[in-house]
Amino acid sequence: MAQNKSKILVLIHSDNGGTYELAKEIAKGIESENTAVSYIKLVKSSQNPLLKDLPVATVDELTGYDGIAFGSPVYFGNISTGMSEFLSKTVQLWTAHALEGVPATVFMSAGSGAGKELALQAFWNTLAVHGMVLVSNGIRGTEELNKAIPQGNSVLGVTSMASLKDVERPTKGERHLAELQGKNFAKVTLALQGTHPPKTTVLHEHHVNFNDVLKQKNIVLPQVPKPAGNYQPFVRSGNLVFINQVALKDGKIFNAGKLGVDVNEQQVKEATKVTMLNVLSVLNEAVGGNLGKVKQCVQLTGIFNTKDDYTQHANLMNVASDLTVEIFGEKGKHARATLGASSIPVNSSVEIQAIFEVE
Repeated sequence: MAQNKSKILVLIHSDNGGTYELAKEIAKGIESENTAVSYIKLVKSSQNPLLKDLPVATVDELTGYDGIAFGSPVYFGNISTGMSEFLSKTVQLWTAHALEGVPATVFMSAGSGAGKELALQAFWNTLAVHGMVLVSNGIRGTEELNKAIPQGNSVLGVTSMASLKDVERPTKGERHLAELQGKNFAKVTLALQGTHPPKTTVLHEHHVNFNDVLKQKNIVLPQVPKPAGNYQPFVRSGNLVFINQVALKDGKIFNAGKLGVDVNEQQVKEATKVTMLNVLSVLNEAVGGNLGKVKQCVQLTGIFNTKDDYTQHANLMNVASDLTVEIFGEKGKHARATLGASSIPVNSSVEIQAIFEVE
């Protein structure tokens, strides 16, 4: 049985951690009978200390799971903006029928509780369009709820009324419902396992128009920076392209200086994005303007201009990694090295070295 465990994604957007608390209970229930393994991931990165270390899911990976539990805050009787934006990127999965027959369940952190049923139904409507098998919570576990306080139970999926004062949220009863929901969902997922073989390749990379992808994501590649010495913007050796760039923008170094002395972490993160956009611009030139020829981001190395006692280099480099995966999906996932330096040429706060495999 251990070799045939279901893989279940618990995919969430969480603002203040309420949805994440429910997600942990859902995951606990999923794994309670040792028939499934759960993976909690975010639809977008978060700076919330409770959430910042959670991995971020990509649309492409959804087809690799046997079931998906979706969690979101309630926004004005609807799913959250972050979750909605993520689901809006699943159009190609829909046209490929990639999620048809995959079981799904939903849960939400509902604030005051107003509009929770509308929001849950909005979730269900989207997943039904994908042809997913919708697993409701029914009335299981409600007999154990404390009727003296408002609870977030719903037959469509557990919720928690996170904004009510003087009551710990999620309540003990809401946590119990979430665990039962996860447990039941794992049973259904196991029963359906193998009836919808995962489609590991849904997007045919060579047919993707990356100009449209960049436009859709509001990503504008800058002009390729001109070399300042006797070297090239990139070198291709076989199918590998090697690129080094600093935070040059409009002919000037963007947010120059040493972290903690001249610039703060947010400014260095902004400079990291500028640097990675320069890398991608050079890469675009290396493949003749056709990013569809990129087969894999192999390695990114981030070098940061920091003081000797600084240790959070990885958080800075996440900006470049997230941008790469946002554009290229699974083939944007890479090996990575991150380090600090006492200085960087032209007083840039960051330098990025990149290796890509191309056709």
